[in-house]
Amino acid sequence: MTEMLFRTDPYRKSATATVTGLTDEGGILLDRTVFYPRGGGQPGDSGRLVWEGGKLTIATAVKGEGEDIILVPSEPGALPPVGAEIDQHLDWERRHGHMRIHTALHLLSVVIPLPVTGGAIGADKGRLDFDMPDAPGDKAILEGQLNTLVTRDLPVTEDWITEAELDANPALVKTLSVQPPRGAGRIRLVRIGEGKDQIDLQPCGGTHVGRTGEIGKLTITKIEKKGRQNRRVTLALT
Repeated sequence: MTEMLFRTDPYRKSATATVTGLTDEGGILLDRTVFYPRGGGQPGDSGRLVWEGGKLTIATAVKGEGEDIILVPSEPGALPPVGAEIDQHLDWERRHGHMRIHTALHLLSVVIPLPVTGGAIGADKGRLDFDMPDAPGDKAILEGQLNTLVTRDLPVTEDWITEAELDANPALVKTLSVQPPRGAGRIRLVRIGEGKDQIDLQPCGGTHVGRTGEIGKLTITKIEKKGRQNRRVTLALT
Protein backbone atom coordinates (compact mmCIF):
# COMPACT_ATOMS: atom_id res chain seq x y z
CA MET A 1 0.00 0.00 0.00
CA THR A 2 1.41 3.38 -1.06
CA GLU A 3 0.77 6.34 1.24
CA MET A 4 -0.77 9.06 -0.95
CA LEU A 5 0.97 12.26 0.11
CA PHE A 6 -0.77 14.17 -2.69
CA ARG A 7 -4.07 13.45 -0.97
CA THR A 8 -3.20 15.21 2.28
CA ASP A 9 -1.12 17.96 0.64
CA PRO A 10 -1.57 18.48 -3.13
CA TYR A 11 0.96 21.34 -2.98
CA ARG A 12 3.80 19.14 -1.81
CA LYS A 13 6.48 19.07 -4.52
CA SER A 14 8.99 16.59 -3.09
CA ALA A 15 9.43 13.91 -0.45
CA THR A 16 11.74 11.14 0.65
CA ALA A 17 10.56 7.54 0.43
CA THR A 18 11.69 3.92 0.49
CA VAL A 19 11.54 1.63 -2.54
CA THR A 20 9.23 -1.26 -1.66
CA GLY A 21 9.18 -3.12 -4.98
CA LEU A 22 9.91 -3.21 -8.70
CA THR A 23 7.52 -4.51 -11.35
CA ASP A 24 8.45 -6.84 -14.19
CA GLU A 25 7.88 -3.94 -16.60
CA GLY A 26 10.38 -1.70 -14.80
CA GLY A 27 7.97 0.27 -12.64
CA ILE A 28 8.89 1.45 -9.14
CA LEU A 29 6.79 1.16 -5.98
CA LEU A 30 7.42 3.40 -2.99
CA ASP A 31 6.07 3.34 0.54
CA ARG A 32 4.75 6.89 0.00
CA THR A 33 4.57 9.25 -2.94
CA VAL A 34 3.76 12.76 -4.12
CA PHE A 35 3.02 11.43 -7.63
CA TYR A 36 -0.68 11.37 -8.54
CA PRO A 37 -1.58 8.23 -10.57
CA ARG A 38 -3.53 8.56 -13.82
CA GLY A 39 -7.28 8.40 -13.28
CA GLY A 40 -10.58 10.24 -13.64
CA GLY A 41 -9.36 12.11 -16.72
CA GLN A 42 -6.32 13.52 -14.90
CA PRO A 43 -2.88 12.42 -16.20
CA GLY A 44 -0.33 10.79 -13.94
CA ASP A 45 2.40 13.07 -12.62
CA SER A 46 5.89 13.26 -14.07
CA GLY A 47 9.15 14.17 -12.35
CA ARG A 48 12.35 12.52 -11.19
CA LEU A 49 13.81 10.21 -8.57
CA VAL A 50 17.27 10.62 -7.05
CA TRP A 51 19.11 8.10 -4.87
CA GLU A 52 22.67 7.36 -3.88
CA GLY A 53 24.39 6.42 -7.09
CA GLY A 54 21.54 7.05 -9.47
CA LYS A 55 18.72 9.18 -10.81
CA LEU A 56 15.75 8.52 -13.06
CA THR A 57 13.15 10.54 -14.94
CA ILE A 58 9.55 9.50 -14.28
CA ALA A 59 7.14 9.81 -17.22
CA THR A 60 3.91 9.05 -15.37
CA ALA A 61 2.33 7.27 -12.42
CA VAL A 62 -0.38 4.62 -12.63
CA LYS A 63 -2.51 2.63 -10.22
CA GLY A 64 -1.32 -0.84 -9.32
CA GLU A 65 -2.92 -3.58 -7.26
CA GLY A 66 -5.05 -2.38 -4.38
CA GLU A 67 -3.69 0.89 -3.04
CA ASP A 68 -0.32 0.61 -4.81
CA ILE A 69 0.99 3.38 -7.08
CA ILE A 70 3.57 2.53 -9.74
CA LEU A 71 6.03 5.12 -11.04
CA VAL A 72 6.87 4.55 -14.71
CA PRO A 73 10.33 5.63 -15.97
CA SER A 74 10.50 7.63 -19.20
CA GLU A 75 13.04 5.18 -20.65
CA PRO A 76 14.79 1.95 -19.60
CA GLY A 77 17.66 2.40 -17.19
CA ALA A 78 19.16 1.35 -13.88
CA LEU A 79 16.48 1.13 -11.18
CA PRO A 80 16.93 1.84 -7.49
CA PRO A 81 17.20 -1.34 -5.41
CA VAL A 82 14.39 -2.42 -3.11
CA GLY A 83 15.00 -0.84 0.28
CA ALA A 84 16.82 2.19 -1.12
CA GLU A 85 16.02 5.63 0.26
CA ILE A 86 15.12 8.01 -2.57
CA ASP A 87 14.18 11.64 -3.10
CA GLN A 88 11.19 12.23 -5.37
CA HIS A 89 10.56 15.54 -7.15
CA LEU A 90 7.44 16.49 -9.11
CA ASP A 91 7.34 18.32 -12.40
CA TRP A 92 5.47 20.97 -10.42
CA GLU A 93 4.46 23.35 -13.19
CA ARG A 94 2.73 20.49 -15.02
CA ARG A 95 0.98 19.23 -11.87
CA HIS A 96 -0.15 22.72 -10.89
CA GLY A 97 -1.61 23.14 -14.37
CA HIS A 98 -3.58 19.92 -13.87
CA MET A 99 -4.87 21.23 -10.53
CA ARG A 100 -6.01 24.52 -12.05
CA ILE A 101 -7.68 22.86 -15.05
CA HIS A 102 -9.33 20.13 -12.96
CA THR A 103 -10.91 22.70 -10.66
CA ALA A 104 -11.93 24.80 -13.68
CA LEU A 105 -13.77 21.80 -15.14
CA HIS A 106 -15.75 21.46 -11.92
CA LEU A 107 -16.77 25.09 -12.41
CA LEU A 108 -17.72 24.33 -16.02
CA SER A 109 -20.08 21.63 -14.76
CA VAL A 110 -21.73 24.31 -12.61
CA VAL A 111 -22.13 26.75 -15.51
CA ILE A 112 -23.49 23.93 -17.71
CA PRO A 113 -25.58 21.84 -15.28
CA LEU A 114 -26.00 18.78 -17.52
CA PRO A 115 -24.78 15.16 -17.21
CA VAL A 116 -21.09 14.76 -18.10
CA THR A 117 -20.29 11.94 -20.53
CA GLY A 118 -16.49 12.32 -20.67
CA GLY A 119 -13.57 14.60 -20.04
CA ALA A 120 -9.83 15.14 -20.20
CA ILE A 121 -7.37 17.28 -18.27
CA GLY A 122 -4.16 18.84 -19.55
CA ALA A 123 -1.67 21.25 -18.04
CA ASP A 124 -3.06 24.25 -19.94
CA LYS A 125 -6.44 23.13 -21.27
CA GLY A 126 -9.19 20.61 -20.63
CA ARG A 127 -12.61 19.58 -21.84
CA LEU A 128 -15.89 18.08 -20.73
CA ASP A 129 -18.39 16.24 -22.91
CA PHE A 130 -22.01 16.88 -21.99
CA ASP A 131 -25.26 15.08 -22.73
CA MET A 132 -26.42 18.15 -24.63
CA PRO A 133 -28.50 17.61 -27.81
CA ASP A 134 -28.80 21.35 -28.51
CA ALA A 135 -26.01 23.89 -28.68
CA PRO A 136 -25.52 25.95 -25.50
CA GLY A 137 -26.14 29.66 -25.30
CA ASP A 138 -23.72 32.40 -26.25
CA LYS A 139 -20.12 31.27 -25.67
CA ALA A 140 -19.10 34.69 -24.38
CA ILE A 141 -21.85 34.56 -21.74
CA LEU A 142 -20.75 31.10 -20.59
CA GLU A 143 -17.16 32.29 -20.42
CA GLY A 144 -18.20 35.30 -18.37
CA GLN A 145 -20.12 33.12 -15.91
CA LEU A 146 -17.11 30.82 -15.61
CA ASN A 147 -14.70 33.66 -14.86
CA THR A 148 -17.11 35.18 -12.36
CA LEU A 149 -16.88 31.95 -10.34
CA VAL A 150 -13.09 32.11 -10.59
CA THR A 151 -12.90 35.69 -9.35
CA ARG A 152 -15.19 34.94 -6.39
CA ASP A 153 -12.12 33.11 -5.00
CA LEU A 154 -14.21 30.37 -3.42
CA PRO A 155 -12.50 27.82 -1.15
CA VAL A 156 -12.05 24.30 -2.51
CA THR A 157 -12.24 21.67 0.22
CA GLU A 158 -12.88 17.96 0.63
CA ASP A 159 -15.24 15.80 2.63
CA TRP A 160 -15.88 12.08 2.90
CA ILE A 161 -19.09 10.06 2.88
CA THR A 162 -19.85 6.36 3.02
CA GLU A 163 -20.80 4.40 -0.07
CA ALA A 164 -24.29 3.99 1.42
CA GLU A 165 -24.60 7.77 1.74
CA LEU A 166 -23.63 8.18 -1.89
CA ASP A 167 -26.21 5.57 -2.91
CA ALA A 168 -28.80 7.64 -1.06
CA ASN A 169 -27.71 10.79 -2.94
CA PRO A 170 -27.11 9.67 -6.56
CA ALA A 171 -27.46 13.24 -7.86
CA LEU A 172 -23.99 13.98 -6.45
CA VAL A 173 -22.48 12.00 -9.34
CA LYS A 174 -22.33 14.22 -12.43
CA THR A 175 -20.21 11.94 -14.63
CA LEU A 176 -21.92 9.19 -16.58
CA SER A 177 -18.66 7.75 -17.94
CA VAL A 178 -16.63 7.51 -14.72
CA GLN A 179 -18.13 6.29 -11.46
CA PRO A 180 -16.48 6.89 -8.07
CA PRO A 181 -14.19 4.03 -7.03
CA ARG A 182 -15.78 1.65 -4.56
CA GLY A 183 -14.53 -0.98 -2.19
CA ALA A 184 -12.78 1.19 0.40
CA GLY A 185 -16.06 1.92 2.21
CA ARG A 186 -15.96 5.70 1.77
CA ILE A 187 -16.04 8.22 -1.07
CA ARG A 188 -14.14 11.51 -1.31
CA LEU A 189 -16.16 14.60 -2.19
CA VAL A 190 -14.76 17.89 -3.49
CA ARG A 191 -16.68 20.99 -2.40
CA ILE A 192 -16.44 24.45 -3.97
CA GLY A 193 -17.69 27.25 -1.74
CA GLU A 194 -18.99 27.03 1.80
CA GLY A 195 -22.40 27.36 3.43
CA LYS A 196 -24.78 29.51 1.40
CA ASP A 197 -21.93 30.17 -1.04
CA GLN A 198 -21.45 26.49 -1.88
CA ILE A 199 -21.80 26.02 -5.63
CA ASP A 200 -20.60 22.46 -6.21
CA LEU A 201 -20.18 19.14 -4.40
CA GLN A 202 -19.27 15.96 -6.25
CA PRO A 203 -17.19 12.79 -5.88
CA CYS A 204 -13.63 13.24 -7.16
CA GLY A 205 -10.24 11.68 -6.49
CA GLY A 206 -8.14 14.28 -8.30
CA THR A 207 -5.94 17.14 -7.13
CA HIS A 208 -7.31 20.68 -6.97
CA VAL A 209 -6.23 24.22 -6.14
CA GLY A 210 -7.14 25.59 -2.72
CA ARG A 211 -9.27 28.48 -4.02
CA THR A 212 -10.90 29.21 -7.36
CA GLY A 213 -8.99 32.49 -7.71
CA GLU A 214 -5.80 30.47 -8.20
CA ILE A 215 -7.13 29.14 -11.51
CA GLY A 216 -6.69 32.45 -13.29
CA LYS A 217 -8.60 33.71 -16.30
CA LEU A 218 -10.24 31.08 -18.51
CA THR A 219 -11.23 31.04 -22.16
CA ILE A 220 -13.76 28.69 -23.74
CA THR A 221 -11.87 27.89 -26.92
CA LYS A 222 -14.49 25.82 -28.74
CA ILE A 223 -17.78 23.96 -28.50
CA GLU A 224 -18.08 20.93 -30.76
CA LYS A 225 -20.87 18.54 -31.63
CA LYS A 226 -19.80 14.97 -30.85
CA GLY A 227 -22.58 12.63 -31.91
CA ARG A 228 -26.32 13.08 -31.74
CA GLN A 229 -26.50 13.78 -28.00
CA ASN A 230 -23.05 15.08 -27.07
CA ARG A 231 -21.32 18.46 -27.12
CA ARG A 232 -17.67 18.94 -26.21
CA VAL A 233 -16.69 22.13 -24.43
CA THR A 234 -12.97 22.95 -24.27
CA LEU A 235 -11.48 25.59 -21.98
CA ALA A 236 -7.95 26.91 -21.60
CA LEU A 237 -5.87 28.96 -19.21
CA THR A 238 -4.99 32.41 -20.51
